[in-house]
Amino acid sequence: MKKNLADLTTGSRGRVAGYVSGFKEYKQRLMSMGLVPNTTFTVTRVAPMGDPVEICIRDYNLSLRKDEARTVLVEGL
Repeated sequence: MKKNLADLTTGSRGRVAGYVSGFKEYKQRLMSMGLVPNTTFTVTRVAPMGDPVEICIRDYNLSLRKDEARTVLVEGL
């Protein structure tokens, strides 16, 4: 089942499944940071209000704003 990256909790593992349509500016930027389809990641931290979300992807930590995380479609592992 696909859901948004912003919906995951700390410790969750997932795989990038794609992007929500209509957010081309986010898609280009996130893909350049390594969030390409089929890449696995682990959610390492979520701030109390849900913004930002920190993930570990390709051996580095990446923090995303909530609105950016909502554009990433993921599959749980």
